[in-house]
Amino acid sequence: MKLIFKNIKQLIQVREETLKPLKGSEMKELPLIDNAWLLVEDGKIADFGKMSQIPTFEGVAEVDASGKFLLPGWIDSHTHLVYAGNREQEFIDRINGLTYEEIAEKGGGIVNSAKKLQETSEDDLYVQSAKRLEEVMKMGTTAIEIKSGYGLTTEAELKMLKVIRKLRDNYDLPVKATFLGAHAIPPEYKNDKEGYLNLLINEMMPKIAGEGLAEYVDIFCEKGYFSVEDTHRVLEAGKKNGLTPKIHVNQFNAIGGIKAAVEHNALSVDHLEVMQPEDLEVLKNSDTMPVALPSCSLFLSIPYTPARDIIDAGLPLALATDYNPGSTPNGNMNLVISLACIKMKMNPEEAINAATINAAYAMGILDTHGSITKGKAANLILTDAIPSYGFLPYSFGANHINSVYVNGKKI
Repeated sequence: MKLIFKNIKQLIQVREETLKPLKGSEMKELPLIDNAWLLVEDGKIADFGKMSQIPTFEGVAEVDASGKFLLPGWIDSHTHLVYAGNREQEFIDRINGLTYEEIAEKGGGIVNSAKKLQETSEDDLYVQSAKRLEEVMKMGTTAIEIKSGYGLTTEAELKMLKVIRKLRDNYDLPVKATFLGAHAIPPEYKNDKEGYLNLLINEMMPKIAGEGLAEYVDIFCEKGYFSVEDTHRVLEAGKKNGLTPKIHVNQFNAIGGIKAAVEHNALSVDHLEVMQPEDLEVLKNSDTMPVALPSCSLFLSIPYTPARDIIDAGLPLALATDYNPGSTPNGNMNLVISLACIKMKMNPEEAINAATINAAYAMGILDTHGSITKGKAANLILTDAIPSYGFLPYSFGANHINSVYVNGKKI
């Protein structure tokens, strides 16, 4: 099947090749073509150029994109989209003055979600999760990473990962799975963290590897959760089971987790609301992608990732939603991009690069997604008729998306 977009006001994120992520000042560069066309063939970007030089095509479906912008679909490299139920009562508790840590101490938080998930059937969990996936796709997400971590038992963690696999099988967009058994310590191991780590390493990981249920391994390296020493153990065990490291780190405290992640060549370090100068220095000598999750900061009223410090230090930065029931019950990448500009002082070019090319790197799909490049997947966003691409983050809370395409097919 062939499809051509004509009269595109601006074709955004046009690059001949994308072999590496964008760092520092490179993130301010957003190549584009005015008054453009783009041809899709067999689900991939086949060709593009200026309307003044458009060849003649026959037997091709046409989309008139007059006044509209065409750009790569958003890539969300950090979500917890598979979960059961919601936690709106904790939302009210926070309004009434309880902190995230206080809610966790009284049985809320991750442990609350784990209890709900353990009681939910795999079929019901899939139905809930598929609905969420379809919602975020309509908002422009065309590739997504999904973590386990609300199971906290072998059976429940495997159930989550099987649901993620079923989503990948039933939807065309790239779906990556991350094993996050080290998300919290379950109540039955409250006084035996060592026993739970042994369960993760000796029972869960071999089963996950044996069934090919995950690409990545993750851990919540934070005071009250898992230490730097725990992080070394879990990431090393993950690598032995064929899982590439990722990490939740520096959300509330900087305790040395970034250095540990870099030592294990982690693909990404995510959250980073609290950063120290030494963290930036460690990242400069690595291939690890920093990932900011600004909608989590909005929801929890915690500091935002210091994007300017990161980018001005010559580092790359990606953006993701952290979609989950406790700290970010929202998978809208458009809002994330707006928050990055409003609260993190990123300019629109940096935010779009962070949500496309750099996010693709953080998901391990940079060679096939994240830019308007010949041969890459035709995962695209066609905007409404808007004055500029800067209008997307400016008009926060609204999507201004006319249509979304995955592998050249309108969803």
